[in-house]
Amino acid sequence: MLNLSEVMIQNPQIETFDELAKIVKERSKTEIFFRIDVKPPYMDTPENWEDRLEAMFT
Repeated sequence: MLNLSEVMIQNPQIETFDELAKIVKERSKTEIFFRIDVKPPYMDTPENWEDRLEAMFT
């Protein structure tokens, strides 16, 4: 299972929501489940961030 917090901890170089979304999409190729356990702290995080990350994972 891929936790969003795990992605952010393992990639401290991420500075934007779009960078995070790209990494989530890449990790979706090797993971089966995705758990959103924290809100991304980036200034450009959109209101529909959960839907966007889930769409990137599927």
